[in-house]
Amino acid sequence: MQKKYFEYSDKKQKFKRSVNTLTSMVNRNVRNQYRNSVLGILWTVLNPLLNMIVIAMVFSLIFNRREMEGLYYPVYILSGNIVFGLLRTATSNALPCMVKNYDLLSKTRIVHEIFPISNVLSAVVNFLFSMIALFVVMLISLHKPGIGFHPTLLLTVLPYLPLLALFCLGISFILATIYIRFRDIQHIYSVLLTLWMYLTPLFYSLEMIEQHHKAVFLLKLNPMYYYVTYFRQILLGNVPSLLTHGVLCAWSIGMCAVGFVFFHFSKKKFLLYI
Repeated sequence: MQKKYFEYSDKKQKFKRSVNTLTSMVNRNVRNQYRNSVLGILWTVLNPLLNMIVIAMVFSLIFNRREMEGLYYPVYILSGNIVFGLLRTATSNALPCMVKNYDLLSKTRIVHEIFPISNVLSAVVNFLFSMIALFVVMLISLHKPGIGFHPTLLLTVLPYLPLLALFCLGISFILATIYIRFRDIQHIYSVLLTLWMYLTPLFYSLEMIEQHHKAVFLLKLNPMYYYVTYFRQILLGNVPSLLTHGVLCAWSIGMCAVGFVFFHFSKKKFLLYI
């Protein structure tokens, strides 16, 4: 009985240390991102806002649209950008995370999974700051179609964020593992990420290509289509369909499980190849 108590106490202490380490790493990641800039963390708000202004000006002229799928076009662009931005930031930063933390891995008995997790959580923090930019645009554009604050917004974003974070975490586990033995993956993934961005309806809508049935079919195979659509439905105050909920849960849990298993069975040889 006493032995079991000490085992439980030891596990509890390890868990506390891991949580404290994770919190410190997330705090460090967020601070270091804009450490040498004058505006600091304000760039997490300004970056999506400035990008939205440029993209909205260009694409509103190309498409001659003021709204898409019931949302004012700048809101449509910004909402898609901050969702895809979470994926981009989390996975890109997770790629070299094991190699960058070689000293910690080799000199301490730290839980390996903490490094990809910390990068994903840091991206979630940036996402929450980017939401401020979105709310600013919505406030300025309250008289435009599709703009309004709905009670469902804060409620439905709660289960959404963990699902998106789990999806990003699964990809981060896989990329961080591959990077250890194949450093070229960083450049390959950068190209794939750009392609992925254009295959996600961030600047255009599904209705614009609905006559191209093959394109629509391929677009719906893209998991980010569902994450972006879900978020935009939240902004409209709509409850996303059960199909969208099911697809998001399947992709999030499935990707995270695959990534974790791949990472877990590979981590024994990390120090050997780093």
